[in-house]
Amino acid sequence: ENVEDLSNSNVVSKYKKAAEIANEAIRRVMASIKIGGKVVDACQVGDDYINAECGKIFNKVRPKIEKGIGFPTCVSVNHVVGHFSPLSDDESKFGDGDIVKIDLGVHIDGYIAVAAHTFILGDKPVEGKKADVLMAAHVAAECALRMLKPGGKNGPMTEMFTKVAEEFGCNTVQGVLSHQLERNVIDGEKVIASKVDPENPESKVEFEFDQNEVYAIDIVMSSGEGKPKEFEQRMTVFKRDIESTYQLKMKASRAVFSDIKERFTCFPFTMRAMDEKKAKFGIRELITHQLVQGYPVLQEKDGEVVAHIKFTALLMSSGTVKITGLDVDLSQIKCDKEIKDEGIKKLLATSVAKKKKKRRNKKKKKKDAEAKEEAKKEDGGDKDS
Repeated sequence: ENVEDLSNSNVVSKYKKAAEIANEAIRRVMASIKIGGKVVDACQVGDDYINAECGKIFNKVRPKIEKGIGFPTCVSVNHVVGHFSPLSDDESKFGDGDIVKIDLGVHIDGYIAVAAHTFILGDKPVEGKKADVLMAAHVAAECALRMLKPGGKNGPMTEMFTKVAEEFGCNTVQGVLSHQLERNVIDGEKVIASKVDPENPESKVEFEFDQNEVYAIDIVMSSGEGKPKEFEQRMTVFKRDIESTYQLKMKASRAVFSDIKERFTCFPFTMRAMDEKKAKFGIRELITHQLVQGYPVLQEKDGEVVAHIKFTALLMSSGTVKITGLDVDLSQIKCDKEIKDEGIKKLLATSVAKKKKKRRNKKKKKKDAEAKEEAKKEDGGDKDS
C-alpha cells in the first residue's frame, strides 16, 4: 500500500517541488503586470510557466505521473474578490495603484501546492483602505501559521481571523474556507472558516490538526462588508464533480466533457485552456446537470478593496513548514492602525513551531553517550589484556 501522507519522503518532495513552481509562477506573473497591460495576458503567463516547468520533471518515472496546473492562474483587481481568469477576448486592463491578487496552484502526482499573493501596482506608497486590508491579510497569515500545529483547533483560528480584521477596520470575506489538502483533493473535508457563517454548517464542525496533514490557509480581507455578490461576468473556472454522472444529450457537451476528463481530471481548470468557442457552448449542459462545479467571480461594492493571501503548509514531525506564499512587501505600506489585542500580539511574538534542533541534540547526545560507552569498553578491554 502506497503511503500518501508526509511520513513518505517522496510525497514531501513532490509537495515541495510543486510549491517551488507555484512561488516562481507568482513572481513571473507579478513581473509581467504593467499599467495598461491586459489581465488575461497575466493569467496566461502563470499557466504557461506552470505547464512548461511541469513538463520538464518526473518524465522518466513509470507508471507515468500526472502533473500540471492544480488551480488555474486567476488575477483579480481592486473590488473583485477572486476567480477572475477571463477568456482571451476580455479587455480588462491594469491601472496605476490597482490592488492586484494572484491566485494559482500546481500539482505533481496529485499532490497540490496552492498560493495567493497581493501587491499594489505602481510605486506610490500604499495607504488608507489598501494598506488596511493588506496588513490585515498579512497579520492573519502570520498568526495562522503559528496556530497551525498538531493539537490546534480550527475554531480558535476562525476567531483569530475575525479579531485581526477588526483591528484593521476590515471584514473577512464570508464563504472563504481554508481546506485540508489531500492527494487529488483540493478541498478536503477538514475546513477552517474565515468567519462563523450561520448559513454554512461546514464552518461549525470543530476538529484538531494532526501531524502529517497539509493545509491551504486562505485569507481574504475586505474594506467592504465581506459579503460579496456574484459578478455579472461569466464564470470561466470549473472543476469536474467526480461524484456526479449524467448521460449528456448534446454532441458538443460530450466532446467538452471528454476533454475535461482527459486533460484536467479532478483539478480546477479555465475554459481558456480549451477551444473557447466550443467550451462556451458545451459547458452549459455540464453545469445544468452538475457534472462540473463553477468558481463564481465575486465582487465587493465598487470602490472597496480586497486583499488575498493563501499559503500551503505541511505539518511535519519536525514542525510546521510553510512551502508556498510570497512575503508581503511591508516597506511600501503606510498603515496608521496598530494591533491592540494582547492575544494577537502574544501570538505574533512566538516563533513558528519547529522541533528539529531538540531532536538533533537528542540524537547527538545519544551518539555521544554510545561513543563514551564504547570507549569505556575498549579501555576496560585494554586493562584486562
